[in-house]
Amino acid sequence: MSPEQIFAVAMFFVLLTFVILGVHLAFALMFIGLVGGLIFMGPAIFPMVVLQTFDVMESEVLIAVPLFVFMGTILEKSGIAENVYQALYELFGPVRGGLAIATIVTCTVFAACTGVIAATVTAMTLIAIPSMLKRRYDKGLASGVVCAGGSLGILIPPSVMLVMYGPMANLSVAKLFAAALLPGILLALLYLVYVILRCWLQPSFAPAIPKEERPPLTWQLIRRSIYYMIPTVVLLLAVLGSIMSGIASPTEASGVGAFFALLIAAAYRALSLKNIKESAYSTLIVSVMVFFIIIGAGMFNAVFLYLGGGTLVKSILIGLPFGKWFVLFIMMFILFIGGFFISWQALLFIVVPIFLPVANGLGFDPLWFALLVCVNLQMSFLTPPFAYSIFFVKGAAPPEVTTWDIYWGVIPFVFLQAVGLFLCVVFPEIILWLPRVTLGG
Repeated sequence: MSPEQIFAVAMFFVLLTFVILGVHLAFALMFIGLVGGLIFMGPAIFPMVVLQTFDVMESEVLIAVPLFVFMGTILEKSGIAENVYQALYELFGPVRGGLAIATIVTCTVFAACTGVIAATVTAMTLIAIPSMLKRRYDKGLASGVVCAGGSLGILIPPSVMLVMYGPMANLSVAKLFAAALLPGILLALLYLVYVILRCWLQPSFAPAIPKEERPPLTWQLIRRSIYYMIPTVVLLLAVLGSIMSGIASPTEASGVGAFFALLIAAAYRALSLKNIKESAYSTLIVSVMVFFIIIGAGMFNAVFLYLGGGTLVKSILIGLPFGKWFVLFIMMFILFIGGFFISWQALLFIVVPIFLPVANGLGFDPLWFALLVCVNLQMSFLTPPFAYSIFFVKGAAPPEVTTWDIYWGVIPFVFLQAVGLFLCVVFPEIILWLPRVTLGG
C-alpha cells in the first residue's frame, strides 16, 4: 500500500476512536476529512468543502427529510398511535401474546406514517410496555417487540433512510419506496410468527388477558377499530399512493404527508400552537443533524477516495475467493459489525459509496443491493452498544425494565432480521417485484 492508502485506512480507525470517545459524528467526520485534505490536498480542500455543502443544500430530494420528520412528530402528538394500539389491544387481548401482537401491528402501521423511529419507539414504549408488564409479560419480550417493531420506521416507506440513499446512489426514491414495502412487511410477519410460536410454547411468557377483563367482541368494537385505522390508511394513500401512481415526486408527497398529518391532528383535536412549535423544533434538530452528517461524510469520503482508499477496498473485495456471493456476504457482514459501533448515517454515507462500485462490478442489481443494505442497517438499531432503539426504550420504560432485559429481548429479533435479509438475498423478487409492477422497473 502507498502512504496515501495507509492514511486512508487509518481514517476509519481514527473515526471509530472519536465516536467511542463521544465526539459527535458529524464533527468527527468534518475534522478528519479537513485534516486529511489539508495534509494531502492543501488549500484545495476548502473550495471542495464549499461545493460539497452547496450540493447538499440544493438537493431537491433531500427537502423531503424535514417534511417527513415533521409529519412523524405531528402524528406522535396527535395520539394516533395510542388510539390504534387501544383498538388492537381489545381485539387481540384474549390471545396469548395478544398485546405483543397488537404492539407489532401498531408499530408497523405507525412506521408507515412517520419514516423515523424515535417517535414510534418512544410512543410505543410509553403506551405498550406498561400494559404488557401489568399483564405479567416477560420484560425482554415486551421491550424486544417495541425495539424491533419501532425500528421498522427506518425501512417501511416513507423512510428517511431511503430518501437519503436515493441521491447518493443515483436511484429513484420512488423505486426505493416501492422496493422497501414488501421487505418491511416480511420483517413484521416474521416478528408476529415468532411471538405467536413463542407464546404458544411458553404460555406464561405472555399470558392472555383474563376473561373478566376482556371486552366482548362485538360489531361496535370492530367498527371502532376500523375508525381508528382510517387516518393511517388515508395518510398512506396520500403519500405512497401519490408516489407510486406517478402523481407526485417523493419531495412533493412529503409535503402532502405533512399537510395530511396536520389534518389528522386537527381531527383528533390535538392541533395546537404548542404542538406545532414542539414539532417544528424537533424537526429542526433532527434535520440539522442529518444534513451535518451528510456534509461531513461527503468531506470524509472525498478525501478517502482521493487517497486511493476506494480503489484499495475494491481490489481487496474483488480479489476474495469463492465468487461474488462470498464478496456480498463480506460486505453485509462488515455493515452488520459496523452497526455495533457506528450509526447508520455514517455507514450509509461512508461505507456504502465504497461498496457500490464493487456491487456494480459484480453485476448485482443496484436497487436490490440498496434494499439489502437498508435491511442490514436496520439491525444497527438493535445491536449494542450504539443502538438507538435500545436507548429510546430504556429512557422511556418503567424503572423495573433494566438494560439487560432489553439486550436479551432484542436478540431473537436481530436473528429474525438476519433471516429476513437472507430471504431477500435468496428471493430477490421480494424486493424487485413491486417496483416493476408499479413503476415499470
